[in-house]
Amino acid sequence: MRKLLPVILALIGIGAGGAAGYFLRPPPAEEPAQAACSEDPCPEPEAGHDAEASAEHAPAGAGEHDQEEAAPTEFVKLNNQFIVPDIQKGSVVSLVVLSLSIEVSSGTTDRVFMLEPKLRDIFLQVLFDRANVGGFRGDFTSSERMDELRRALLEAARKVIGPEARNVLISDIVRQDTA
Repeated sequence: MRKLLPVILALIGIGAGGAAGYFLRPPPAEEPAQAACSEDPCPEPEAGHDAEASAEHAPAGAGEHDQEEAAPTEFVKLNNQFIVPDIQKGSVVSLVVLSLSIEVSSGTTDRVFMLEPKLRDIFLQVLFDRANVGGFRGDFTSSERMDELRRALLEAARKVIGPEARNVLISDIVRQDTA
């Protein structure tokens, strides 16, 4: 009896786990309607209308911006976090820790990793400058202040990478007060 009890408990556990998996499985994915796929969402232009005629009525510069947005991009997560001290009156009052990623044109990932030491250096300089003027005190995560920080980091990234840098994403930001 003593040896039979663990076997019975194991069988009950396996049965309960199987039943739970069966009843809690996700519902099957629905297949998209075939009618929606058969329709052409972008019909061909009518006869008499060509790309030049439609370009005449488009706002100035609209085509250039659309092409830039439509170009494929990649996201490059920088390997280590950035740690920035916030110093007041000669002592560290808090530490700000950030994780950054860069959105770049497709095919630029290897170049970003090759230039990562330079990127880290220039990003740290931007972050230290911001900390020195009190940029990480108070409501430092407000939309306006975060947009300013992203713009400054993007400008710095473009100095190193060039126009292939499309955006800088702040994936994590934390401030730890030391006092």
